[in-house]
Amino acid sequence: MTLILLLVGLGLVVLGADWLVDGASAIARRAGVSEFVIGLTIVGFGTSCPELVVSLTGAFEGNADISVGNVIGSNIFNTLFILGLTAVLLPVSMTDKNRRRDIPIALAATVILLILGMGGRFVGIQGPDTLSRWEGALLLLLFAAYLFYCFRTDADAADNGARQTPVPVWKAVLLALLGLAGLILGGHLFVDNATTLARQLGVSDKFIAVTILAGGTSLPELATSIVAAAKHKDQLALGNILGSNVFNAMFILGTAAVVTPLSFGAMTTADAIVLMLSALLPLLWAYTGRRCRIDRWEGAVMLLCFAAYYVYLFNKL
Repeated sequence: MTLILLLVGLGLVVLGADWLVDGASAIARRAGVSEFVIGLTIVGFGTSCPELVVSLTGAFEGNADISVGNVIGSNIFNTLFILGLTAVLLPVSMTDKNRRRDIPIALAATVILLILGMGGRFVGIQGPDTLSRWEGALLLLLFAAYLFYCFRTDADAADNGARQTPVPVWKAVLLALLGLAGLILGGHLFVDNATTLARQLGVSDKFIAVTILAGGTSLPELATSIVAAAKHKDQLALGNILGSNVFNAMFILGTAAVVTPLSFGAMTTADAIVLMLSALLPLLWAYTGRRCRIDRWEGAVMLLCFAAYYVYLFNKL
């Protein structure tokens, strides 16, 4: 039964990703905004629902390690593994606006989070590495300003949408909502039953936490990005990853910190370095090669970095 539910969850994730990508693309064409901004908002924030639930639950229960670790782990997984794997399967094209605006902002969000949460550690200041309530409120204000700026400066037309048969608004919204529901429910079924199956096989809880749970909350982003790339909607795939990472760092941890101050004490310097590396690599790839895109070999480098980080984590268990 566990294996059947595991497969059902996986099927819902795949089907949900397909519906969400189609629905979100139709909404972008109808609204006259770029697929990147739709990926950044509806898709990116929607696929981050598992991280939101886990981190807020940790905050309400006073468990900062869960709140912080979940977001840091998910952002590393999103960029190094999901974006890396997507690029290996199909190179991910980027626009000049991605290179000048979107990727630097995602990098800035990472830098601000690390400075607020554990900046004292890097400049020799003694004291707890904590994200306070006022710092959480600052992250929320910056997040709101980021959203306003993205919509205000988004002048992209719905690229080739005018040459396609327009999808009715109700159908586009329904597809997106059903797809999002399928992703969340499917991801929940997959994680729960994969955890049960792993325990039945005698795998330790620590190993399960580092692998199944860390990757499980990012399963919606994984499915959505791969499906979007396969449908040649690179902007939706890239917007999904960048949007999820900014949402995680600024909105989720900002909200969780307002609920209760969050300690970054369990986060190691190695974790911070890998998180920074994951935010820097997309910017580096945007300026390499003849075209502004993440090529297959660059995706492979990201996957190797991810594998090296996980080997480091496993050795510390």
